[in-house]
Amino acid sequence: MPRTSAAAASLAVISVAIGALATGALAQAPAGRPWMDPKLSPDERARLLDQQLTLDERIGLVHGPMAMPFKIKEIPKGAIGSAGYIAGVERLGIPALQESDASLGVTNPLGLRPGDGATALPSGLALAATFNPKLAYEGGVLVGGEARAKGFNVQLAGGVNLARDPRNGRNFEYLGEDPLLAGTLAGESIRGIQSQHVISTVKHFALNGQETNRHWANSVIDEAAHRESDLLAFQIAIEKGQPGAVMCAYNLVNGDYSCGNDHLLNGVLKGDWAYKGWVMSDWGAVHATDYAAKGLDQQSGEQLDDQVWFGAPLKAAVENGQIPAERLSDMTRRILRSMFAAGLFDVPAAKGEIDYPAHAEVARSVAQEGIVLLKNRSGLLPLAKTARTIAVIGGHADAGVLSGGGSSQVVAPGGAKVSIPLGGEGMMAAFRNQVFHPSAPLAAIRAEAPDAQVTFNDGRYLASAVAAAKAADLVIVFGNQWMGEGEDAPDLSLPDGQDALIAAVTAANPNSIVVLQTGGPVAMPWLDQAGAVLAAWYSGAKGGEAIADVLFGEVDASGRLPVTFPTAITQYPRAVQPGLGLPEKTPFDVPYTEGADVGYRRFAATGEKPLFPFGYGLSYTRFAYANLKVTGGQTLSVGFDVTNTGTRPGKDAPQVYLTSVAGKPSQRLIGFEKVALKPGETRHVTVTADPRLLAAFDAAGRRWSVAGGDYQVAVGASSADLSLKGSARLKARSIKP
Repeated sequence: MPRTSAAAASLAVISVAIGALATGALAQAPAGRPWMDPKLSPDERARLLDQQLTLDERIGLVHGPMAMPFKIKEIPKGAIGSAGYIAGVERLGIPALQESDASLGVTNPLGLRPGDGATALPSGLALAATFNPKLAYEGGVLVGGEARAKGFNVQLAGGVNLARDPRNGRNFEYLGEDPLLAGTLAGESIRGIQSQHVISTVKHFALNGQETNRHWANSVIDEAAHRESDLLAFQIAIEKGQPGAVMCAYNLVNGDYSCGNDHLLNGVLKGDWAYKGWVMSDWGAVHATDYAAKGLDQQSGEQLDDQVWFGAPLKAAVENGQIPAERLSDMTRRILRSMFAAGLFDVPAAKGEIDYPAHAEVARSVAQEGIVLLKNRSGLLPLAKTARTIAVIGGHADAGVLSGGGSSQVVAPGGAKVSIPLGGEGMMAAFRNQVFHPSAPLAAIRAEAPDAQVTFNDGRYLASAVAAAKAADLVIVFGNQWMGEGEDAPDLSLPDGQDALIAAVTAANPNSIVVLQTGGPVAMPWLDQAGAVLAAWYSGAKGGEAIADVLFGEVDASGRLPVTFPTAITQYPRAVQPGLGLPEKTPFDVPYTEGADVGYRRFAATGEKPLFPFGYGLSYTRFAYANLKVTGGQTLSVGFDVTNTGTRPGKDAPQVYLTSVAGKPSQRLIGFEKVALKPGETRHVTVTADPRLLAAFDAAGRRWSVAGGDYQVAVGASSADLSLKGSARLKARSIKP
């Protein structure tokens, strides 16, 4: 069976098995527990169960610790040991919430569960680079299935913050700079996780745009701009994925902490969007009991806060009337509703076997489609297997592939083979390790070219690396940039002198391929000298094999950039990082003066040329677009043909952009699709735009406003390569927020 078929079969088995369990569990409701009747809606079941709770039981459901021995003597009885734990109510059959990080796989922080590894998906940016919602869903199924098999029923996934600054240490967890792309893929990932009867979050709500002094950063933005950018990404993800919980962020937004932000939580999320799930805090993001009145439903990781605000203080506030009893009941109903909706009562999490080899192939598929070919001089790639000598240099390519750090760090089954401590101070110091997933590119390259002499040089000394490069027919040099939670990169360089290494190697041998393993965009001062460049991001459990697959043409190079690569950080609105160097607990503003013009939209507005534009990526074949038809009315429908005009199979990600409204330039991605085509094959693609992508948000009227008039659109291979252009008229109308 082919690798992709085996992986798909494994995911199908997970779904079928869980479906069978659900059928048995739902046969009948126990007497005296009407909330266990599966014919009732989650809302009604939650209402019936909530009526039975005592005050103390309600309080117990709205706070809990980080389930690891940090600032507490021991983890709670019954906790598996991971990111979080909320005790259940045994007398009513309410299961405990066993919470695990994160979007990229099931974590095992600090090795709390000895020997318990998991499948590492490629980074969020790698997933976004696939432009493939189907892969996002399949990755979600994998993560949810593994979480459930380990006994977890909440996965702290769904990171969808937009990449407003390429130095952000957590960009690798997220899904790029565009709200449609990020929201769509996050929604599909969430939907996949919850198909396994595991609650997923969406996070970090909202504008958690940098890690530098994140607890005191005040994100300042105009309301309309916020709705048209970061909030729209969340809104799309919530609509598509229906996550059981929203995790609020550490930072402030327009002067109020995200987790105590009445406008964001009560006004936008629960009001305008009618969100039915619950809002949990990020770990250590609660500062007062009155956050309960402002929309927060649950305090998470309580030992990281100054006190357990939602414990005794909240109980006292309810008893003396400061917080209405009905509000506390609303908090617990929301939690219970999500538990019923995801199936936590009907199909409880239970430990089971995991097919790690099959799951690794799912990760491989994501990595293959996420690798972006940025440069390919004279068809240097794909490499011929007849190459005689190949020098592989740097990046610990003999050990594995790099991963990002922090709370999302996944460790492979059997444990990390190579982990390099970086040191440091503070809470995140324990997470500052360069972990390499045991999928060595060197071994994969040797497997692809068995008749070649493949050498490895660690790149520590320029002279020896240059000598190795000169002695080889081909060079594959790796450049690594470790990024992690709690810190931002100071600039866009590769650390540890790697830019100098790559410059020397590419100067020594023009047939040099650079493979970048990074958490986001980097500068490339050596770009003109390089023969080819691949952006491999953090490529996950089978990253080494995926890199070799693309290098040798086992698969097409089909990734497209989900973020703009600038020529310099000065092309961004905040060249100097806000808050950098300030003492702890010093508040400061992060002025998002670009508003909704994030990434490529700002480049379009300023006219500056990036190093590589959003949506860009080369292929080993060629694609042509033709027969554009644009129709209007209530929204835009854009149809066109995509043809593979090359000589080999390939995958394309044609993109549709709004380019102007009533003569006013306004670039915005309004649709995309991933298509696989054989040589000479043509596929017709139709994209119907979400009308909010064509509208402006009217903050005063609290609604979306679509202006009447001509709307210009363009279709192409990237935000800067648009070959088909057309227009249609739309009627003026308003849309609810």
